[in-house]
Amino acid sequence: MALAASAQTDPQMGQFYRVKTQYNPAAVGLDDYININGGARLQWVGIDGAPQSFLVTGDMPFKFLGKRFGTGVVIRQESIGLFNSLNIGAQIAFKLRKFGGEFTGGLQVGLFDQSFKGSEVFLPDGDDYHQGTDDAIPTTDIHGSSLDLSAGLWYQRPRWGVGVSMTHITGPTIKMGGENSGTSGSASEQIYEFKADRTLYLIGECNIPIKNTLFEILPALLVKTDFTFYTGELTARARYNKFLSFGLGYRWDDAVIATIAAELKNFYLGYSYEYSTGAIHSASSGSHEIVIGYRLKLNLGAQNKHRHRSIRIM
Repeated sequence: MALAASAQTDPQMGQFYRVKTQYNPAAVGLDDYININGGARLQWVGIDGAPQSFLVTGDMPFKFLGKRFGTGVVIRQESIGLFNSLNIGAQIAFKLRKFGGEFTGGLQVGLFDQSFKGSEVFLPDGDDYHQGTDDAIPTTDIHGSSLDLSAGLWYQRPRWGVGVSMTHITGPTIKMGGENSGTSGSASEQIYEFKADRTLYLIGECNIPIKNTLFEILPALLVKTDFTFYTGELTARARYNKFLSFGLGYRWDDAVIATIAAELKNFYLGYSYEYSTGAIHSASSGSHEIVIGYRLKLNLGAQNKHRHRSIRIM
């Protein structure tokens, strides 16, 4: 019997450095590009009901009244067993150039939707541990949603950046019920609650060129905690000629990560494989993750007021 248990609320990504805005709304608009990324993660392949995560992020900078801002959107969906969660968030950030770098403060306002497929609950015949009439076991599909807020800070220099953020700031409690919830005398009147715990993130990354070569080293660090569970991961990649990158990472007391990626013009394609270092590896062949990205250059500089017409086409 377990008296208490805890688990993380946000989906886990091995290529976190590519989708930083999922964790920190202040990481929007870090360069003069429209950035669009999509990711899919199949965790612990071989185990029924293992986590499956899908993610889309988009961000860009813009100027308003001579000031620099960033904006973005995050859509993520995750299924674990009979649970399904959907997060949709809009992000806005203000930027300030100081001390040779750029400070960014960001806010995310979104919707957290949680559902449970109670209609697929299976109780085997002769089960002495569960009762079909137990109110703690939903027997119909239920769902609920709540307002969700996140905020963060980011500091960016030409070759490195670091940020701190917190998701689910209000610790929203989602009340889940069926379509007939609230009908007097109905079994579906039962209300179930899901709480999204506040989670603190620290992300750091840098770019270290190797002198007289076309190689550069790209280390990145992610530390996260919901103040009950603490973990972190460190990854180091080598990139050749800004085209092909490969590297290894380690998530504390969880997994070893191998990554390979290619960048061609404005496109990015990355694949990660994770091998669990815990006992769960005996039941799973590992975890797989794919991230696809595209970016489009923006011109946020001052427009050229001195226009000239070529004499060749007059």
